[in-house]
Amino acid sequence: MALAREIIKDVYSVGAIDWNRRLFDALILLPDGTSYNSYLVKGSEKVALIDTVDSTMSEVLIENIKEVNIDQIDYIIVNHAEQDHSGTLPRILELFPDAKVLTNPKCKDLLINLLFIPDDKIEVVEDGEEVSLGNKTLKFIYAPWVHWPDTMFTYIVEDKILFTCDFLGSHLATSDLFIEDNIRIYEPAKRYYAEIMMPFRVPHVQRNLKKIRDLDVNIIAASHGPIYNDPSFILDLYDDWASNNVENEVIIPYISMHGSTEEMVRYLTDELIKRGIFVKVFDLTKTDLGDLAMAAVDAATIVVGAPMMLANPHPNVIGPIVLLNALRPKTRFVSLIGSYGWGGRLVESVKELLSNMNVEFIEPVVAKGYPKEEDFRRLDKLADDILKKHKEALKRH
Repeated sequence: MALAREIIKDVYSVGAIDWNRRLFDALILLPDGTSYNSYLVKGSEKVALIDTVDSTMSEVLIENIKEVNIDQIDYIIVNHAEQDHSGTLPRILELFPDAKVLTNPKCKDLLINLLFIPDDKIEVVEDGEEVSLGNKTLKFIYAPWVHWPDTMFTYIVEDKILFTCDFLGSHLATSDLFIEDNIRIYEPAKRYYAEIMMPFRVPHVQRNLKKIRDLDVNIIAASHGPIYNDPSFILDLYDDWASNNVENEVIIPYISMHGSTEEMVRYLTDELIKRGIFVKVFDLTKTDLGDLAMAAVDAATIVVGAPMMLANPHPNVIGPIVLLNALRPKTRFVSLIGSYGWGGRLVESVKELLSNMNVEFIEPVVAKGYPKEEDFRRLDKLADDILKKHKEALKRH
């Protein structure tokens, strides 16, 4: 069913809502589905299509374009080559063989290698270059590493609309064209930031936020999720998430085989709460890793709970730790609690797995077997140490 919707005069949303998708990149859970946003711009002289959609939704895009009732597409703007935004490009070029693909050099190389787009179909645009559609002007702004090296933004100068591709998006399938409820969009937007943008927080997210702040923008239209007709909402959130400021929060991802580590987690959680620290606990046998990533956006401290298994941390702890290491949250402090039977490299292994994070390690608490009175006193000290570190970190901002 076709569903082309006008954003403002002669600018249309022609993308696809994917209500049923639940996994992205064979890794990221999508509890709310997603959308692949594509935008058609009718100028007085020429027509441009900004991004396409995932190949699974090709027919939806094609039907939506037909509904706008155009004879020709002159330019296809590719802001980013990843297939959820470019997958239908070959089909669109078949339907509109005279169209030119406009993109940047890095994206051109990716389109040739990922989708076999002919070299002579692609024209490279420079950072800051403008292309006229008649009464509408498209300006291209390079925005590398949010989240691939090829990303760029497209800005309609007269209408003050910024198309940011993945940047500032959200995995959310909704019938709303625009953000109607800031509370409803908050969690999908934060989850999206945590899973996709957080590794590039410094300097790339911060740098590209400044580029947007320097523009006069009335509408932000990303390639996933609904459109922001109040850009300050998402920009203010990103300013906070991408800053160096942390909150008085501890997250505790853990595994427990026979109850020893779980008892230590329970005790430490209670002690942290008594000290006025907000705590989120994640049993990794049940946790959606997107929830863990989202909680890591603001937390000052991560405490890993891990039992020893065959001289190393339990295997089900390793994956989430590796993920956190790759996401590189602004967390300041890390510690470890857990238990062992006869020995191994529990502490050393966790430190190595988190080597990508710029953090201070707080003295861990590792018990031999089930925790004893001495171990609980060490957990008391760990809670005190965390409180002290938080006070110092929060004072600095």
